[in-house]
Amino acid sequence: MQKVKAKKALGQHFLNDEHIAAQIADTISPAMLPAQAGRWADIPVLEVGPGMGVLTKYLLRSGRKVEAVELDTESVDFLAKMYPDLKVLGADFLKLDLNSIFGSSFALIGNYPYNISSQIFFKVLDNIDLVPVVAGMLQKEVAERICAKPGGKVYGILSVLLQTWYDCEYLFTVEPHVFTPPPKVRSGVIRLTRNSRTELPVDPVVFKKVVKTAFGQRRKTIRNSLASMLRPESPALKSRFMSERPERLSVQDFIELTSLM
Repeated sequence: MQKVKAKKALGQHFLNDEHIAAQIADTISPAMLPAQAGRWADIPVLEVGPGMGVLTKYLLRSGRKVEAVELDTESVDFLAKMYPDLKVLGADFLKLDLNSIFGSSFALIGNYPYNISSQIFFKVLDNIDLVPVVAGMLQKEVAERICAKPGGKVYGILSVLLQTWYDCEYLFTVEPHVFTPPPKVRSGVIRLTRNSRTELPVDPVVFKKVVKTAFGQRRKTIRNSLASMLRPESPALKSRFMSERPERLSVQDFIELTSLM
């Protein structure tokens, strides 16, 4: 069967290592999920950007309900021939109404296109109650940022916002030579599972704005980066956070800071 041509405009790099594909699929298998995530072991699976289906094959072997979303029409046609029983949505994941797919919660997985990987995870943030498990491969730099702890240079907006709702694990690194065509960067495989937080004790909109504004000028102290948001009488001005830079603040610190705004 003729193979699909990778399209640079879609950020396509097709994984060609079966062992790694099986490892990625295993990240959401019941046996590999963290104990606290066991209640999501049998939920359906949505794969983003299946390409030629190297990961799809192992997901289908799990016996769970699997659907896929693929923007590339050539890949959609290829998958229809390769996996005739697989439902493939020929659509842009970023524009999808995720509630319309399964009508219930599902696990999200994929070899995510590098050029939209951050946008994919921001969309996950808009659907946290619908997507309790997220796993897959993306550019190593972004994967490390998502899982970074406070204090490091890569800790940032995605780190704080995702770790507010998910336990984030960096699982393993994948080298460029296992892709066609090989990307110019290394890749990282991660897994996110919903934590015990069900709501924020502060306004979520204000919380997100505080985080984004703080990291928008990450070299400045919180006092300076949030100057436009701070009222003259704000209790935050007397807090311990004012002299810190944003990368020093944990999720809980940002929640507390937001409560003082």
